[in-house]
Amino acid sequence: MKNIHYNNDKKFDVKKVPIKTWRILLLILIDIIVLNAVSFLALVVAQDLDFIAVAKSDYLASLIKFAVPYTVIGLGVFALFRIYASLWEYASLDEALRIVAACLVIDSLSFIIMKFLLLKMPMSFHVLNGIFLAGFVLLTRFSYRLLRRNWLHISRGGKRTLLVGAGRSGMLTISDIQASKNATNRIVCVVDDDKNKWGQRMYGVTVIGGREKIVEAVKKYSIEEIILAVPSATNAQRREIIEICHNTDCNLRILPSLLQLSSGQVSISQIRNVQIEDLLGRDSVNVDLSDIIGYVKGSTIIVTGGGGSIGSELCRQIAANSPKTLIIFDIYENNAYDIQLELKRKYPELDIVALIGSVRDEERLDAIFEEFRPDYVFHAAAHKHVPLMETSPNEAIKNNVFGTLNVARAADKYKAKRMLLISTDKAVNPTNVMGASKRICEMIVQTMNNHSDTEYVAVRFGNVLGSNGSVIPLFKKQIEQGGPVTVTHRDIIRYFMTIPEAVSLVLQAGAYAKGGEIFVLDMGKPVRIDDLARNMIKLSGFEPDVDIQIQYTGLRPGEKLYEELLMCEEGMERTANELIYIGHPIEMDEKEFVASLRSLKTLCDQNSPDIRKAVGKIVNTYHPTGA
Repeated sequence: MKNIHYNNDKKFDVKKVPIKTWRILLLILIDIIVLNAVSFLALVVAQDLDFIAVAKSDYLASLIKFAVPYTVIGLGVFALFRIYASLWEYASLDEALRIVAACLVIDSLSFIIMKFLLLKMPMSFHVLNGIFLAGFVLLTRFSYRLLRRNWLHISRGGKRTLLVGAGRSGMLTISDIQASKNATNRIVCVVDDDKNKWGQRMYGVTVIGGREKIVEAVKKYSIEEIILAVPSATNAQRREIIEICHNTDCNLRILPSLLQLSSGQVSISQIRNVQIEDLLGRDSVNVDLSDIIGYVKGSTIIVTGGGGSIGSELCRQIAANSPKTLIIFDIYENNAYDIQLELKRKYPELDIVALIGSVRDEERLDAIFEEFRPDYVFHAAAHKHVPLMETSPNEAIKNNVFGTLNVARAADKYKAKRMLLISTDKAVNPTNVMGASKRICEMIVQTMNNHSDTEYVAVRFGNVLGSNGSVIPLFKKQIEQGGPVTVTHRDIIRYFMTIPEAVSLVLQAGAYAKGGEIFVLDMGKPVRIDDLARNMIKLSGFEPDVDIQIQYTGLRPGEKLYEELLMCEEGMERTANELIYIGHPIEMDEKEFVASLRSLKTLCDQNSPDIRKAVGKIVNTYHPTGA
């Protein structure tokens, strides 16, 4: 006979039992005690609290006989109603109603079975038993939640935190933080501008007053971090609160927007650091998407410079509105490839074509337009860096001016419905060759509009937050490296907008366009670059001029202290979107302009040092140094 070997190595390991199992076993033990204790209490109360009478009565004997079946019924009904499957740290009204319903079923079953078994019991016992059972089971569950939250709140050594906002979002924030084991914050006070909430308590935390109390509260309660929980606030309101918070040394974080919360993109717990977009001081531009869909859907569209910051966002928003074909045209293959891959993943059914080439190459453009016959042309290809173009002025003119002319002629030749030029506020009274080149681009599309069935328009806006080479990424990089943060001048100001806003404006201009207009965005208050730098340093958790130095380098060649959005001759007309205006074309001698372009082309081809003077003759508000 073969030896039979028994494996004695496997031993029961208590540590390997899941916490969830121990929690359920503990609740079952508590329920066993509650079921039997409550039934005895109900009998005593039914007998007017006369313990001697209870001890001598037949009722107690009946209760003892029924104890085991009653316990089994109780536990079985609780399991059936999934009482043990709930996370009691998040218990709500639904769980409470299920407990009451379960207790009602247990009491009813016990009444029926005791009658069937001829076990004597006063009628009042059954009523009292049901009430006491529901009350005690609710007490055990919700006291666990209360004790757990209070223990976490007291024992947690997280950052002492002030919460701004006592609305529903603020309440959810406190609840979420108090219930989480991993939360690194401890809410110690709340501020809200609603006077009716002052002195009230939310989950044990007091609303101490309005926003004017923020600075005082930070000192009084030794606050380390401030959470802004007013997702319904406008950008202007948010900026006012943020500016108050900047008078403290606290780290500042912000709750996601209501749109993000309601759409499920983020949760309350995903409180983010304040972003520089929160400091714009105005609400986002509202765009009528039905207008955009109306002309984009089913159309063939080409975006020049489609791999750049503006161009790629144009491609994203256009692709979302079901064009027939989207052509991404860019000289940089990596950029074009990246946006093509991104859009193909997101819109696998969409016809997306990425083509490499330069807007300077007239024959390449001609071949592309002949093959695809685009309905709409978005011209975003351009050299945009002011200092670089000051040292390479001929390249600015070759790419910006004659690249635009090539695209405009191709749009006319192949009968595109509309061409939209991406322009800039630097085209207004320009002090640099880049701005002057973009002003000539505007003049080109306005001239073309007078002699073509294609509608030509320009869209003019200020600096774009986060675009490649813009001041925001530069400041972020300098802060990451420990400074210094370089600002050209203490008083320099700029208008800012987000990339999605800029693109939304371009797309809406396409819906409003009748030909010849320059569309301009009301970009709110201009921002001092010095303030922007200081705010970014604070948002990164540092103190300006202490942890991170600010260095003033002086204005660069061609740079001016402030930008303008309209020349005085252009006038201003509102559109259906109250934040979008139309500047009307300035009258000019077209024959003289065309002749000047020919001369400019010759000088460009020769890489002439006199290019700035020639540009100044075309753009009479541009006065280059030495011209």
